[in-house]
Amino acid sequence: MKRAADVSVRALDLAGTALFAAEGASLAIAAGLDVLGVLVIAFSTALVGGLVRDVLIGSVPPRAIADWKYPVTAFTAGALTFVSYAYLPHPSHMVVVVLDAAGLALFAVAGADKALDYRIPAFSAILMGGITAVGGGVMRDVLLNQVPNVLKSDIYATAALLGAAVTVAGRRANFAPFAVTAAGFLACFVLRVVAAWQHWNLPALTR
Repeated sequence: MKRAADVSVRALDLAGTALFAAEGASLAIAAGLDVLGVLVIAFSTALVGGLVRDVLIGSVPPRAIADWKYPVTAFTAGALTFVSYAYLPHPSHMVVVVLDAAGLALFAVAGADKALDYRIPAFSAILMGGITAVGGGVMRDVLLNQVPNVLKSDIYATAALLGAAVTVAGRRANFAPFAVTAAGFLACFVLRVVAAWQHWNLPALTR
């Protein structure tokens, strides 16, 4: 059973890694970075959140370093994005939002899942899901000299925390693993896409 859980978490992690690496590479290209800069941003966007999670829960060395599949997936997705950028039509804003929401949801579920596997308390596991999902994006924005999107964008981290919370609740209730993963993914994905579409934001104080 534990072996199946490990495979599930790894599959979610790798899928999210590819999506976030491609998204990070696209933003780096748009910012005018060269190929090395694009690959650095792709790696950071895809893997920093998982690195932070693994260090915090005591999974060392972090899987993103210990398992070659993670950096290879990130660099491959970044390189493919760089090579194809000049030849393929640029995706619309909504397509980018949907892909980003999918990566966010995959990482939120995988992060919470792995934290629970390491016997982290439920509330902290939810936070680990959120950190896994948004950590890479924060690093990407810092490297691109921008205010991190998670601090000012429409519902983003909140969607990740919701997906992680649904995952933790489903695991605690002993629901079927596939149902838990699907529910956590959909909760995060739907909230993020609808929030972007409707321009929902958390309250903010302005002068």
